Amino acid sequence: IRKVTPVGTNWVVTTLAGNPGAFSGFADGTGSNASFHYPSDLAVDSSGNVYVADTWNSAIRKVTPAGVVTTLAGGTPGSLDGTNGAAQFELPYSVTIDSNGNLYVADTYNDTIRKMTPLGTNWVVTTVAGSAGNVGSTDGAKSAARFNFPSGVAVVAGRLYVTDSANNSTRIILAGGGRGHPGRSRECW
Repeated sequence: IRKVTPVGTNWVVTTLAGNPGAFSGFADGTGSNASFHYPSDLAVDSSGNVYVADTWNSAIRKVTPAGVVTTLAGGTPGSLDGTNGAAQFELPYSVTIDSNGNLYVADTYNDTIRKMTPLGTNWVVTTVAGSAGNVGSTDGAKSAARFNFPSGVAVVAGRLYVTDSANNSTRIILAGGGRGHPGRSRECW
């Protein structure tokens, strides 16, 4: 995980965590003692913590501003909801954070959208929309919604947007009110 900082008219690149050029792995630790396997997306909170979709490790990782890496959830391929390492992901490609500190994950190979809620020092993972192993393009509430290779998520003004790659569409998940139902997915444009 690299950091690019502007210094005058130049840019300085530093490695926050991981070891560039080294073989991929799955290890928590500080700086170059930590390792990743195909990290594909990240989100940053207001404290400067970086949350990483560590795709081929099927995990969501946290990197502090000091470069300390911990695994928040996942690490074993699968689709189980649960807390911390009991939760499972299948090649998550994207992660975003909302104003309440919740993480949302495009759990790409499960064709689902997952939510990670902080609870003390733990993270509780639940499936917000989609159903693991059930591919499609159906709009609907929670597990009735279908995705096909969701590869990106973003939170904007309380709405969760999803790039539903294999369906060639951008979808929206409305949370509580608005023009839809909580957890309802619909094609946006």
